[in-house]
Amino acid sequence: MFYRRKIILALLQLFEGELEKIRLQKLLFLFTQRQTKAEYDFIPYKFGCYSYSANADLTTMANKGMLAESDSHFRSNETTDYFKLLKEADKKQLQEIKTLYGNMNANALMKHTYINFPYWATNSIKAASILTSDELKKVNNSKPVSNKTILFTIGYEGISLEEYLNRLLKNDVKILVDVRNNPLSMKYGFSKHQLKKYCENLGIQYMHFPEVGIQSDQRQELNTQTDYDNLFTVYRNKNLTKTVPTQTVILNLLKQHKRIALTCFEANICQCHRKHLAEAIETLPNFEYEVKHI
Repeated sequence: MFYRRKIILALLQLFEGELEKIRLQKLLFLFTQRQTKAEYDFIPYKFGCYSYSANADLTTMANKGMLAESDSHFRSNETTDYFKLLKEADKKQLQEIKTLYGNMNANALMKHTYINFPYWATNSIKAASILTSDELKKVNNSKPVSNKTILFTIGYEGISLEEYLNRLLKNDVKILVDVRNNPLSMKYGFSKHQLKKYCENLGIQYMHFPEVGIQSDQRQELNTQTDYDNLFTVYRNKNLTKTVPTQTVILNLLKQHKRIALTCFEANICQCHRKHLAEAIETLPNFEYEVKHI
């Protein structure tokens, strides 16, 4: 079993085996803020800090019968003492979370996290009703906003779905432009329909232009940077010369919405075709904007 799931089961165990979903997310968030390397990342969502990945793990465990799920709660069906299976540092932190926040209801936990971690409250539908005007102002001031026109590029290799989405939010990206030829991924959250849903839940529009991608059969045997460079030479000569109309559409989206991001898999921009696509768009008439890799 993944260690991160043991943490969820141990947290439930400390709360007599059952927690309201909102309280569970907030308590898990407060715990991860104390970890040197967080087991889960979170995004600012409807009720504040929320982890899609944690929810996916909870759903998986419910499907396996380890948990029982209702509309509002998760209840553990496990008899194993998962708390004893955790690292000593995590045991200590979980126990402190129980001591400090165990008596707080969902609203109290929301208010506490909103006040102390205002960025994660920036998309909350509850903030205005549970915060004072000064507290709400702090939340609103934590929302990243920029009017500068920038063409971003981003890869999702090596980061969680939540970290990826936070990079988009913190750079005030308005449209995510998927430039994969085949937008399927073994990694949670990054196949086309999932990614579209998660982006649009946060107010980020998703668009897909497969014609500017590289087909899977062309990406075999990429072992060295030279292999990648050879691939991209072919890509520039055969694909980019034929897809100028799509590149122009992307440029027009940039002009209209000011902050868009080209996305693909690779973390290393020198090993991804999005770098060469961005450079091609830069050469189009009237391009006078910044390009930034995030």
